[in-house]
Amino acid sequence: MIFSKTGLLAVSLAALVASGCSTSRFSSMDDQQPAPLTPAPSGTVTQNQLPPPAAPGTTDPSQFPTAPKNTQVASLPPDGTAPAGAADLTAASVAGVWNVNVSGQSCKVATPQTKFGAGYRAGPLHCPAPIDGIKSWNVAGKQLTLYDENGGALARLYSSGGEKFDGQTSNGQPISLTR
Repeated sequence: MIFSKTGLLAVSLAALVASGCSTSRFSSMDDQQPAPLTPAPSGTVTQNQLPPPAAPGTTDPSQFPTAPKNTQVASLPPDGTAPAGAADLTAASVAGVWNVNVSGQSCKVATPQTKFGAGYRAGPLHCPAPIDGIKSWNVAGKQLTLYDENGGALARLYSSGGEKFDGQTSNGQPISLTR
């Protein structure tokens, strides 16, 4: 008896298909029903009027969380030089997410090591002006500088030891970064 290769292949495929259709691997699952889900807790929904929006260009300080009253920002020398004991910085030592305090208002700024312009990309989250305009950052020696979209310096900071930076914004406000 002589079989052609095509015929043998067709018979093999038919046998595989037939055996696949009669499998019992999933039959035990047909008898099981999933447990019912627990309903989400219900509560009372209330309706109140929202306050009117602030006029463009104004900021309501009550919308930002405030820093603890005992927060202190180290003062910088008036000539803008690094304070005594400030450490040399590396991009790796600055990369991450920082809690920012600007004149008593708090927010967060992400400082990933993603190249952007002459430094690295930065992302402020719910920050007050001028920190809301941060687009990039870079380090040079002991100084961390935060830049706007045009490359203008928004703030200059120095390491205050550990995971903390202190400095001033371009308009003279005290600023600190902590982790």
